[in-house]
Amino acid sequence: MKKILIIDDEQDIVESLKFVLDSEGYDCFTAYNGDDGLKSAKEIVPDLILLDIMMPKMNGYKISRLLKFDNKYKNIPIIMLTARSQEEDKLIGEETGADEYITKPFDLEFVVGKVNQYLKD
Repeated sequence: MKKILIIDDEQDIVESLKFVLDSEGYDCFTAYNGDDGLKSAKEIVPDLILLDIMMPKMNGYKISRLLKFDNKYKNIPIIMLTARSQEEDKLIGEETGADEYITKPFDLEFVVGKVNQYLKD
């Protein structure tokens, strides 16, 4: 079973994503701030990470950068889910290693489609 780590400080977003992805057959793990998210990523070594940018303790850009520049974690796809919709935010996301950049509010089915795209065998 493929593992997905959801890192976001908005509980309803985390629960909605977890519910839908669990029902798709994924094993979901959650973290509600940047520090916990980074620790979880290193412990779980998920197959994919859904990552918010603006969070307490550490932002998503920093988490992405720390994981993508570490050989052990660099191949984990990261999909950023964020309210930051400016072009410069997207560029920073790309520079820090995000594989996809989806702005909030997002369509759950669209996110599930992206996840499936990255995790299909």
